[in-house]
Amino acid sequence: MSVVDAIRRRLPGESIVYVADSQFAPYGEKPDEFIRTRSVALSEWLLQQGAKILVVACNTATTHAISHLRSRFDVPVIGVEPGIKPAVQTSVSKVVGVLATAATLRSQRLRDLLSTHEHECQFVRQAGHGLVELIEQGITSGSSIDALLATYLTPMANEGADTLVLGSTHYALLIPSMERLFGSQFRLIETATAIARRVDHQLEAYALRADENCGPCALHLYSTAVESEKRVPLERLADALSLIRNRVDCVQIGM
Repeated sequence: MSVVDAIRRRLPGESIVYVADSQFAPYGEKPDEFIRTRSVALSEWLLQQGAKILVVACNTATTHAISHLRSRFDVPVIGVEPGIKPAVQTSVSKVVGVLATAATLRSQRLRDLLSTHEHECQFVRQAGHGLVELIEQGITSGSSIDALLATYLTPMANEGADTLVLGSTHYALLIPSMERLFGSQFRLIETATAIARRVDHQLEAYALRADENCGPCALHLYSTAVESEKRVPLERLADALSLIRNRVDCVQIGM
């Protein structure tokens, strides 16, 4: 949702189709092959809806499936990569915290990225167990969130980290809580703005910009959750971001 918000702000003339795999989320604890299979199924469905660019708005899916998607599909595929390089450039103490899902932390893609910069900086890595689950329920603040953030981020602060990489697009929704708990301790590095900029550049490079004469742009939000109550948290998040003020439609996407 944080990525949709950033793209919408930068490219108000482009229509967006978004699908949340709520029925199978979160991916952070899922096997690698399952993540790849679901990523393909969701991408195929989006292409059937007429997508001209695919944005994998999930660090876990990017680290485990982006290469496979790019080899399989002809459209540009834009992934999410934790902002390790800008974090290293930003950090004064040269101690950087990395908060990500377990699957992202174990991925070869992230390990390679960290190893590139390990001579410049110390990285304190932490899996954000439970955070995505709460956010998927529409919970982005409160005692449960505060307790987990305190548990995960206090050791980073104690080790001298002055910069924090938000290694999941979910975590951008927790920025107000992080700032309330830790003040200016961390410079927070999120990637939604950079992704929106990349989409903008790819639209230009591939001559894919929407025709201004094609009518108003649309934003369609879908969830794979069959039960309507499981889609309510997504609607709340969308409403909080001023994306919509109506329902999220259900779509069933097979493996």
